[in-house]
Amino acid sequence: MASPHLYLVDGSSYIFRAFHRLPPLTNRHGLNVGAVYGYTTMLWKLAESLHKADGPTHLAVIFDASAKTFRNEMYDQYKAHRPPPPPELVPQFPLIRDATRAFSLPCIEEEGLEADDIIACYAKAALKQGWSVTIVSSDKDLMQLIEPGLDMLDTMNDRRIGRDYVIEKFGVPPEQLGEVLALMGDSVDNVPGVPGIGPKTASQLIQDYGTVENVLANVEDIKKPKLKANLIEHADAARLSRELVRLVCDSPLPEPLEDLAMKGIPDAPLREFLDYHGFKSLIAKLDGGSARATSNDSTSPAAMPRQQEVRPEPEIDRSSYETVTDEAALDRWIAAAFAEGRVALDTETDSRDCVSATLVGISLATECGKACYIPLEHGGHDLLNDRPDQLPASLVLSKLKPLLEDPATLKIGHNFKFDWVVLDRRGIKVAPLDDTLVMSFDLDAGGLNSHGMDDLAKKHLDHDCLTYKEVCGTGKSQITFNEVSLARATEYAAEDADVTLRLWTRFHARLAPEGVTRVYQMVDRPLVAVVARMEREGVKVDREGLQGLSTEFAHQIAELEDRICEEAGCKFTIGSPKQLGDVLFDKMQLQGGRKGKSGTWSTDVNELERLAKDGVPIANMILEWRQLSKLKATYTDALVQQINPDTGRVHTSYSLSGAQTGRLSSTDPNLQNIPIRTEVGRRIRDMFIAEPGHVILAADYSQIELRLAAHMADVPELKHAFSEGADIHNITAQELFGEVNRDTRASAKTINFAILYGISRWGLAGRLGITADEAQAMIDRYFERFPGISNYIADTLHKVRDLGYTTTLFGRKTHFPSIKSKVQHERQGAERAAINAPIQGTSADIIKRAMARMCPALEAEGLGAVRMLMQVHDELVFEVPEDDVERASTVIRRIMEGAAEPAVTLSVPLGVEIGTGPNWGAAH
Repeated sequence: MASPHLYLVDGSSYIFRAFHRLPPLTNRHGLNVGAVYGYTTMLWKLAESLHKADGPTHLAVIFDASAKTFRNEMYDQYKAHRPPPPPELVPQFPLIRDATRAFSLPCIEEEGLEADDIIACYAKAALKQGWSVTIVSSDKDLMQLIEPGLDMLDTMNDRRIGRDYVIEKFGVPPEQLGEVLALMGDSVDNVPGVPGIGPKTASQLIQDYGTVENVLANVEDIKKPKLKANLIEHADAARLSRELVRLVCDSPLPEPLEDLAMKGIPDAPLREFLDYHGFKSLIAKLDGGSARATSNDSTSPAAMPRQQEVRPEPEIDRSSYETVTDEAALDRWIAAAFAEGRVALDTETDSRDCVSATLVGISLATECGKACYIPLEHGGHDLLNDRPDQLPASLVLSKLKPLLEDPATLKIGHNFKFDWVVLDRRGIKVAPLDDTLVMSFDLDAGGLNSHGMDDLAKKHLDHDCLTYKEVCGTGKSQITFNEVSLARATEYAAEDADVTLRLWTRFHARLAPEGVTRVYQMVDRPLVAVVARMEREGVKVDREGLQGLSTEFAHQIAELEDRICEEAGCKFTIGSPKQLGDVLFDKMQLQGGRKGKSGTWSTDVNELERLAKDGVPIANMILEWRQLSKLKATYTDALVQQINPDTGRVHTSYSLSGAQTGRLSSTDPNLQNIPIRTEVGRRIRDMFIAEPGHVILAADYSQIELRLAAHMADVPELKHAFSEGADIHNITAQELFGEVNRDTRASAKTINFAILYGISRWGLAGRLGITADEAQAMIDRYFERFPGISNYIADTLHKVRDLGYTTTLFGRKTHFPSIKSKVQHERQGAERAAINAPIQGTSADIIKRAMARMCPALEAEGLGAVRMLMQVHDELVFEVPEDDVERASTVIRRIMEGAAEPAVTLSVPLGVEIGTGPNWGAAH
């Protein structure tokens, strides 16, 4: 009789694999059960396949009982950086345990131990009794356990893992793997390791010395100075890491080995479990029917546009994607997209500049796992390079145009404004559309995750995308995408469309349950095409004027450098923080300097402004030198280089996920950072000019954040002042100081805005040049006169501590992971940001709604020639034909003042100030 064979299933890895493989599903009770369904089918498949293969006699599924274990007592930062599980997955954890028990399989977890430790204890106990053991997992930590009689089964890749695999992958046998893992550390679990030591170095060290302790004992023999220094400095971390990766193997077993005997898949209670959740296709399988789900399943993907079958998504397989090079195949894919009612797409170009890039190819995905790439301009870039077979671009675009403009077919993209411009330049106006980047931002803005596709694929799909660098190379050997082979291009491009569709199924299902539908549908989704159109429009700049400013700034910078060095008494590199710090605090002996962790003097803006307030002349000169140098490099020099040769205009790039409160940000050039109140900033704005026969029109919301604060905090005095058109800063000055003059009004203005940003007593003291106690008395007085503001701040902080996020009037969430941080400055920073986020976020929502409504309103009035060029904070900038200024101003003011309605009715009016001129500076 064969000896018993124990299978130990790493339940946690199964849960996350199931979650990432399925679109979001809800059962008839309204519960999220996508991971439950996927886990149930995977466990069923495992039990069936194993029974047919080599007949395991015993099986158990092992889970983590809690996030805290003995390793956290050993090292409080262990797994500290691991993000929390997705909120829609957490409620499914107990249901997955129910599923395990429904199969009459042991479901084992133990407080204080990780699942890996429990697996290790069972494995060693079974081996001791002469059993065979297989661990169902691909976790590298568990590979330490491999020995004769024990192997691992990686079900994702359908392979067995044994001693030879470990040696090939890590360069050492399983019994030494823990030593390698300790030296290299683990960023996911926050095992520190030794900085600078990766897998190869760690493997070589253990091959040479055998153990971590032997490496440290022989550190003087190591030839590489940096490696030697790191090992000496981080010896304690290496020893700690060795203990953190060491598996517990001798803890008492929660259940006896004999109780893990397999008894076959039972009819009950499995049938009861499947029936409760409405898994009819699995009930049919229990009855001996097909395992394939049907459209009658009472569990269905949430918010899908057409009824879909309930089935796990196929694994991402790049080899399954199709390269479309004939017309019949193209027609087939277009027909499939029409039939589905939605299609994910992505464009590939030879440049990141969407305004001038050549369209190299287009990828489509109609179902998860079903994607194609349509090459258009590959090869033929020189005489030695043949052009592969491709359909003519004109033919492809003419056939795709009806699909991409069809109002009944949803187009799905990631950072879709780029693709919109690329296709708009070719006469295709894509609509309607969904953007997974914007969806992700609306769901998880504020420190929860990056919104790039590769990062989202890793987080939500547990998949590593093929990177652009892997396809096109880097440095001197880098090629453009039109030089990539069709096979490789198809893998990369079609994967993007496939991943985008998979992300969409998850994000679309989360919008309503998480209360994000309103802000996505009413604010951000309509803005994608609007911002794309603005980027394509661009703005004209004065080339000769910019060159003249650059020359002038260069002279001023040189003069400042001479004066600074003369004041310092020596020549030095002003742009070097170290040299500057040495001059200011060592040579000149200026007082109050502070050193950073590196031991060099700080010369940041706060330090220089402190010195300037103390009357140190050189500090003011350095601040002026820095500003001029930055403006010259960022604007007067760079703008000339950024003029598009085809359009003669500068085309900025707006980020729809740049600021966590929802504000747009821009790059190349960054329009948000041009100084507003300085003469130099005005002169740069003068360089943004109108085309002949046109003027620049700037429309700016007046004190919108203060108006929103008055509404949201329900402050009668402020609401009345805004309704009457009174000067709000005068009102505050009178309330706080009992009189209104130039000084009290200036202080009141500072206080009005500073309070809304959660300023501290020390911050306000620094701005007003008073003591901290005086600043605190002023803050107390402000709250006494305007208690609504105080109540608003207290309520906001209470909610954000409870929920972890704030919301705007339109439902935009901004998450603050550090709101409960034990590190004081992190927590206080999160609190300050949280106070302002609902106000600044609502302001951003309002101007976005104005932008989305603007072009249709102008066109309805016969003003289609008016072009919206830029959005900068609370300001919209237009280029208007001279004869249309008056009519355009009326429409623009009406749209901006009423942008919040009807979704939100404000108790204060929104004021809009409009100016016009030949350039932006004159209009501002």
